[in-house]
Amino acid sequence: MSVASRIAQLRVEIERHNHAYYVLDAPTIPDAEYDKLFRELQSLEAQHPELRMPDSPTLRVGGKVLDGFAPVRHAVPMLSIRTETDISDEGAIAFDLRVRRELGLGETDAQVEYNCELKFDGLAINLRYERGLLVQAATRGDGETGEDVTQNVRTIHQVPLRLQGCEAPVLEVRGEVYMSRPDFERYNEKQRERGLPTLVNPRNGAAGSIRQLDPALAAQRPLSFFAYGLGEVQGWALPATHSAVLDALDKMGVPVSGERAVVRGAQGLVEFHQRVAAKRDSLPFDIDGVVYKVNSLGLQAELGFISREPRWAVAHKFPAEEQMTVVRDIDIQVGRTGKLTPVAKLEPVFVGGTTVSNATLHNEDETRRKDVRIGDTVIVRRAGDVIPEVVGVVLEKRPANAGEPFDLHRRLGGKCPVCGSHIVREEGEADWRCSGGLFCPAQRQAALLHFASRRAMDIEGLGYKLVEQLVEQQIVRTPADVYQLGMSALVDLERMGEKSALNLLGAIEQSKRTTLARFIYALGIRNVGEATAKDLARHFGKLENLMDADEAALQQVPDVGPVVAQSIVAFFAEPHNIEVVRALRAHGVQWAEHEVQAVRESPLGGKTFVLTGTLSGMTRDEAKEKLEALGAKVAGSVSKKTGYVVAGAEAGSKLDKALELGVPVLDEEKFMQMLEENK
Repeated sequence: MSVASRIAQLRVEIERHNHAYYVLDAPTIPDAEYDKLFRELQSLEAQHPELRMPDSPTLRVGGKVLDGFAPVRHAVPMLSIRTETDISDEGAIAFDLRVRRELGLGETDAQVEYNCELKFDGLAINLRYERGLLVQAATRGDGETGEDVTQNVRTIHQVPLRLQGCEAPVLEVRGEVYMSRPDFERYNEKQRERGLPTLVNPRNGAAGSIRQLDPALAAQRPLSFFAYGLGEVQGWALPATHSAVLDALDKMGVPVSGERAVVRGAQGLVEFHQRVAAKRDSLPFDIDGVVYKVNSLGLQAELGFISREPRWAVAHKFPAEEQMTVVRDIDIQVGRTGKLTPVAKLEPVFVGGTTVSNATLHNEDETRRKDVRIGDTVIVRRAGDVIPEVVGVVLEKRPANAGEPFDLHRRLGGKCPVCGSHIVREEGEADWRCSGGLFCPAQRQAALLHFASRRAMDIEGLGYKLVEQLVEQQIVRTPADVYQLGMSALVDLERMGEKSALNLLGAIEQSKRTTLARFIYALGIRNVGEATAKDLARHFGKLENLMDADEAALQQVPDVGPVVAQSIVAFFAEPHNIEVVRALRAHGVQWAEHEVQAVRESPLGGKTFVLTGTLSGMTRDEAKEKLEALGAKVAGSVSKKTGYVVAGAEAGSKLDKALELGVPVLDEEKFMQMLEENK
């Protein structure tokens, strides 16, 4: 196959996978396989730049930085539609009455057919396709002239670079660029973790991303697109109805929302408005209303426009999702993982369909960046199931006696408001946390579930429902209390008969014989996962040695850096945690320390293995445990530092990577032989 043919084949295949992933939400291949195809196309285009086409998927990663946006004169003006501010059923009824009056219809005439859609809360965009190829994307601007944002819109995977089955000389698709709620929350959470500015709301996020002068930055923002109409059309036969237009766009590979309906008369409009209002909170994106359009394109032409607004369409709003109110106080809440979250106590305000009196401020950095102070008038946002949040301060309304800039540590005197343990903030972290993980009532349930989990103390039967009851009824306060449970405390609990209680008590007794690595992991020290716990056990040999270690000593352990070392020191510096650890030992939890020392002597100590495929003689977890018992590490991906790859049946891309890097590969027989030789 020629290079040109392979490039063309890759372009088609990658865009097919893009459509399946981003539009249909039904991935057809694993991410690793997709990445492999994408890298191949990038490589071939780099070697043969003359073969890169305007519809290449590689253009989605962003182009050169722009000096500014060029103006674009719309061939067909992008006009706004009238907004019906009466959010009751009367708003829909009034629109139907106006349409019937303009069409000269009497009471006995047939009902008008309407296409009902969602009113997306994003940024209106015009996509110009020539001969099926995307050649330009422009903002609405003032309706007559917008801005050329083609480079940025190319980074949106949902926007097709080439239409399927349409070679019309010109077809302009109009729609909304938006940011979904889950994508908005994920993006902001990552920004907060890095101490970087967050987006105010999904709409601002979408608009700001499209107007980035650096397309590479726009490509980092998770944007989506829905089409809702057409602009200029040349050489494409228009269907008879608006709903048929949307169906045709859908077949061309353009995303069209499935939340639409063709209805008749005012009652149909009312029912659609009510139905969407009921599910508004569960939608994965923000809407601020619905849109009604006369479905017949012929009737639309007959109705025409008034004051640059179509008579044949209207937006019917829902309650606002942002309102102003006053901050009466700032409280600090302790989460299940010990995270301390400042919460604004508000003058109650009706927003997003409910009365809100609390709103999250996320963390200290975010509160300071927004400069929220007690007494401030703020903008509160509530959308869907998202926790209400303060998105900004109305500075011109700040009173003269407003409080000082927020200081979480000073506000709490450095102590957890729930348990009194010291609060800590790791280097590079945005969040303050309570250090009393084993003791703090706010963290009790999460700490117990982690402690009892299979890879920790492995207490079979101590699951979520049971832990919830033990905590709520104050039967168990710390993990050490688990080892004092008796029949009388258990038999009266929900779903806990005598037999179940006996089984649980047996599992608790059995869990007392564990390993040092499992015990360290069970403590739930922040940033200490299973692999790190094993490294710590191997290095220090005794729990006392680990508890006494300072940050410098801890960083002598492989893969333990400043952040992990800081977490461990902070954990063991808290007297409450030491009390629980001593109580656990006093209740009989023990391990054989000579086994820890023996691991150090293994020839496989420090070697890194990667497991891929299916082994017939043992599970992947069993193979991992055997290797780690011999001092080896088990990683999830192959690199130049990998010692061996163990390849079972149906080994995947990890085997390919090993062969590419020249990493030694063991089949199951050779792997079993190695385990036997290193016992």
